[in-house]
Amino acid sequence: MTVAADATAPVAPLRQKVSRPVVLVAILIVWLVLFAALRGRQTLTLAAADLTGLHRWLNDVNDTIGANRNSNPLFLYFFNEIRLVIDNLVTFIQSLISQPTGGRPVPQIGWLGVVGLTGYVSWAVGNWRVALLAVAGFTFLGLQGLWQESMDTLALTLSAVFVALLIGIPLGVWAGLSDRCNRIMTPFLDFMQTMPTFVYLAPLTLFFLIGGASATITTVIYAAPPAIRITAHAIRSVPQTTVEAADSLGTTRSQQLLKVLLPLSKRTVVMGVNQTIMAALAMVTIAALIDAPGLGKTVVQALQSLDVGTAFNAGLAIVIMAIVLDRVTTAAAGRDEAARRSGDRFLTWRRPLLAAGGAVAAVLVYLSHTYVWAAEFPGQGSTGSHIASAADTATTWMQDHLSGVTNAIRDAITNGLLNPFQTLLTDSPWWLVGAALVALGVVLGGWRAGVTAAVCVGLLVGTGLWSDAMTTLASTLVATVLVMVLGAVFGVWMGRSTLADRIVRPTLDAAQVMPPFVYLVPFLALFGATRFTAIVAAVVYAAPVAIKIIADGVRNVPEATVEAATSAGCNTWQIITKVQLPMARSALTLATNQGLIYVLSMVVVGGLVGAGALGYDVVAGFSQGELYGKGLAAGLAIVLLGVMFDRITQAAARRTRA
Repeated sequence: MTVAADATAPVAPLRQKVSRPVVLVAILIVWLVLFAALRGRQTLTLAAADLTGLHRWLNDVNDTIGANRNSNPLFLYFFNEIRLVIDNLVTFIQSLISQPTGGRPVPQIGWLGVVGLTGYVSWAVGNWRVALLAVAGFTFLGLQGLWQESMDTLALTLSAVFVALLIGIPLGVWAGLSDRCNRIMTPFLDFMQTMPTFVYLAPLTLFFLIGGASATITTVIYAAPPAIRITAHAIRSVPQTTVEAADSLGTTRSQQLLKVLLPLSKRTVVMGVNQTIMAALAMVTIAALIDAPGLGKTVVQALQSLDVGTAFNAGLAIVIMAIVLDRVTTAAAGRDEAARRSGDRFLTWRRPLLAAGGAVAAVLVYLSHTYVWAAEFPGQGSTGSHIASAADTATTWMQDHLSGVTNAIRDAITNGLLNPFQTLLTDSPWWLVGAALVALGVVLGGWRAGVTAAVCVGLLVGTGLWSDAMTTLASTLVATVLVMVLGAVFGVWMGRSTLADRIVRPTLDAAQVMPPFVYLVPFLALFGATRFTAIVAAVVYAAPVAIKIIADGVRNVPEATVEAATSAGCNTWQIITKVQLPMARSALTLATNQGLIYVLSMVVVGGLVGAGALGYDVVAGFSQGELYGKGLAAGLAIVLLGVMFDRITQAAARRTRA
């Protein structure tokens, strides 16, 4: 009987499935053991002034293109024509609001006209509160002594946004209507939005030279994906029943698009315009590295000379412009809802007031076109001088009185976390690091992610910048760890408390409006020109998006589950660690993905303030002709790191959701 019973009993599995954390720990232990035995061998180190065969070849390509730019048919009839069209557009808008033209000592529309038009347009598309904010903000730009620089930035932004929307909205509509088009476009859009802003600069200067035109083209390429993606999402979000009702009434394809789909998706499309404007402004400021005029150029020159006061004043102007543009477009998205709430009374008063406001704006434009006093901003920008002086004074005070604290923080993180990790990456043999990255890709994301990691590792070796890439990788991963710590703390707090969410979220939204350059300035004052400055700026830049994602993930944990854990006697810490965070794993993985991408983009920008590695290679490539090929290879290395990070974390997120 016993034997028979044993024969019919289920057979226990011979092998237990090894958990993922155990495999990760095993990979790390093997890596550390081999590192101890092979430290310093086959590290592929390259000195700052040294070039590889690839770098010299890229320099030769650049020289060849320069020599044949005006004779090669591809440049004569394609690249040069595109550059000419964009250059004419930029020059036209600059002649309107920022640069003297046609023998005039001032632009066609002076400061009074620009402020009047800004206020009127803000009121027309938004509301009177936004109009007051816009007028006050633009007036303050003049008081800072940065009127022309601000208008140059605005001209480049408007040029890029116009072209980006001209291309992006039709493509977005097409992707919204066609599943095939959407499938084809999505990988390209994912790739374009993964790449840090720095990466766009070097390749495009190869074809379009440096200056306002190439900066605008770069900005268009960077800013178009949000317009395409959000427009496609808006079209696809229109209820299917509405589309079917339109079909039943006999509407044609074009009527359905113009009378149903676009009107119902207008609010979301306007939000896409908002994201396009914000992306364009961020890119225009960074495009100062390729000689784009405006506020970005002032910030770059100030950062390179460690002039914190000037950088702070110009950075503040960028923030003000970003806030104004963001508020105007956000208000435009919500205007229809405000009109519906106000009813007929809204239309009764608004139309005659808009007509009167338009007349006032026209008078102000005429005055600014005709009279110098209305064209040139009055005063010498003393407010900006006071701001810069105050920033310098504050910097000196912080360096004198807070250096003990700031240096302790910097040294603790640098010596306790960054240096050991960087040593592990840069002093290990390249093949050992590559094998570890591929193994991590397979364990976290599956075999496809492992293949992607293997390809990226091979190409990184090919760039000749393996050591610099590992230095950038170390800074990126350390900053991402800090981002996730902040994200978990504040995200859980916001996810569990509605009051905390209402208090903190507006600050996070405002932080996401600011272009990356702005984050470098205060930390340059606190920590000086070091790689730690770039890491802290990257943490502050990336933390808002990670915090919001984690907060939403914690909030979406079913309330019934939390109540059941509470009734079972769990305390708050146990509920967070045993229930809410485990059930929000997909949100944590997504936050890691976004945090990595944001951190990488900021770490390489930190090349301007002593971060070194790939960011420095890119900047040096623009300033020193013999290093152009090396800068181009550094841009490729940044792309490879971004793609590897993105593929692994996205695959891990999909596996977590499954």
